[in-house]
Parts: sequence; C-alpha cells; structure tokens
Amino acid sequence: MNAPIATGLSYGTHPIVEHAARAVKIALEKANISQAESVLVFMTPEYAEEAEAAVHLAARTASCLQVSGCIGYGILTDHDWILDSPGIAAMVFGEGTAISPRTSDAANAFLSFASPNGFNPNWLHDTVPHIGAIASDPLGQENYKHWQGARIKPDNCVELAINNVEAAFAIAQSFKTLTTPRVIDAADGLDVISIGDTPALDLLLDALPASMKTKELPLHLLLGGVTFGLAENAISEGRFHLDHIISTNPESHSITLTSELQPGEHLFLAIRDTNAAEQGMKKAIESATNKLGDKPDFGLMFPCLARGPSFYGGHDRDIEILKELHPGMPFIGFYGNGEIGPLKDGNYTYQYSTSLGLFKIKNN
Repeated sequence: MNAPIATGLSYGTHPIVEHAARAVKIALEKANISQAESVLVFMTPEYAEEAEAAVHLAARTASCLQVSGCIGYGILTDHDWILDSPGIAAMVFGEGTAISPRTSDAANAFLSFASPNGFNPNWLHDTVPHIGAIASDPLGQENYKHWQGARIKPDNCVELAINNVEAAFAIAQSFKTLTTPRVIDAADGLDVISIGDTPALDLLLDALPASMKTKELPLHLLLGGVTFGLAENAISEGRFHLDHIISTNPESHSITLTSELQPGEHLFLAIRDTNAAEQGMKKAIESATNKLGDKPDFGLMFPCLARGPSFYGGHDRDIEILKELHPGMPFIGFYGNGEIGPLKDGNYTYQYSTSLGLFKIKNN
C-alpha cells in the first residue's frame, strides 16, 4: 500500500489564489485521500500580497488547519520546478504521517525555514537534525512571508516536527576543490596576499585548468573556502564557509574575497562546477538512502537558488537525478539562500549546496 503522501503543483501567468486549491486537490487525488492531516505549501514571490488568502484556501481544500510553509525564491516538486512564473506547490500528508509544530524533542527530525531576520540560531546547536533553508532573494534581503497553523507568522520563522518517520540526511556540494586548505600567511582586510608561502594569485593561477588561464578569469565561479576546526577532513565533513573571489590583483599578486580573513586561518580555493555538482547530488542521494536502509516514502529538498536551472543550463539536474534514483517518490522544497542541514552533533547553514532529507514512515 502506498504511503498517503503526495504533491501537487499549479502555476500560470497570474498569482491567483485558486492555484492553492488546485495544488492541494492534485495532491489529495494522488494520495487517494479526501482530507489531509497536515500540508506543506510553498509559493513563489508573486504571492507576497495574496499569501494569506492562498493559505486559507489551501486549508479549506485540505480540510486541515495544519498548513505550514513560506514564500521562496522558487519552488519545486517531483513534478517540476517554478522560477519564472507565479505558482504554488503543496505536499499533503494523510493519517499517521503528520508534520506538526515542534512541542518537544520527541521527533527525530525537524523541518525549519525562516527569513534572514527570522532565522533562529539555536537550530545550529540542536542535537536533533534539521532540514530546510533560508527563504530570501539573491541578495539575502527579502523577508518573504511564512505561515504555520494556516496563519501568517509575523516572526517569519517556522519549525516543524516530522513525526513517525525514520530520517536520513545528506548535503550535495556544487564545487570542485582547486587546492587543499592552506594557512594564510598574510592578509590585509579583504585581500589575501599570501597562502602557504605562495602569493595568493599565483596559487590560484597554478591551480586553474589550463583552458581558463588564457581567458578572463571566471570570477563568478571562483570561491575561497575558510575551514573551521581541524583543517584535516574539513572539506569532506562540511566544516567550512565559502566566500566569493571578487577580484584578482596582478600588481600585488593578491586576491580579494567578500569577507575579511586573518593570517593563520586555513583557506582552500575552489570553482563551481556542474559535473562536480551532479556527482555530489548522486553521492548525497546514495548516502541518505544507505543511511535510511530502505526505499524512502517521501523527500524534502532545498537547493541553493544559485544551484538551480540557471546553474545547470536551463534544467534542474538535482531534481532529475533524484527522480532517476527514486522514481515515483514525492518530494517538495524551495530554492533558498542558505541551506540548513546536519553537521556533526548540530546543524549548519550551507552555501551553494542542496540539503536533502529522505524519510520512511514507521510501521505502527
């Protein structure tokens, strides 16, 4: 018997609230239920003024008040992704599979999302794994609306318990390393002058593929990763923060990053790469599936907005790969600006990544 979980997606040229009803109806029909126990609803930014009305309509259609979600930069389901038109995505949960407000630590997984100003830093120190994203525009400034219990939340912060499931999580990165983490010898503000006794620009040029050395450097793809904790295994364990390399300085042989760094910190150089991103997604799915030890009943996926169709050349390989490896599995999410996922004994906000959760309903 199939799990009573399914998704629906409705979109068009105008942000009409009826898309909420259509998305929920599609999901209810696919799940073969007439009433939901809980519902996730994500909307595109065009619904900023109509969000409350759309949420109320979704709740009426599902005959359910446990309706939670937010506006994201873009939305996605196992059916498709929406970034360029108004749309609403819904996932309905039938009996025994509810997502509910967090009231205790009894659940073994939490779903969390917030605006940049509503983000709860306590999530990072929680020993229970979280999955989710920061809902904002590319500049990290938009306070998109959030809702829980079919009501708009003024604090733009939602935390939900994912009940009665076995859960497994993985993070897919979207870059290829050019160097190992090395000690910064000299830095001046945003400029990194020397890394591991080598001028920073020289190290970068030596590490780049030969095809890129004869062209204008692709600064939009170049990154510097600052590790924390022991440098050994920091990359594989996700213990780093990424910064853009915003300029190179031939006169001083230095590079300029978006954050001020200090001598003594460890920095690695990297480049965003679609092939590395695809392989990272495959490994993330395989890792989460192996942790789960069974075929998942549903998934939650939150890609960085810079990792979606614009990165992959007009189609979303993350969605395609997940559908290839788990055909027929319902999943939902939105494109965020900071992806939330587990790290060691806590949680972390990742960059240029996809946060993935796979879930198996427990037998009652």
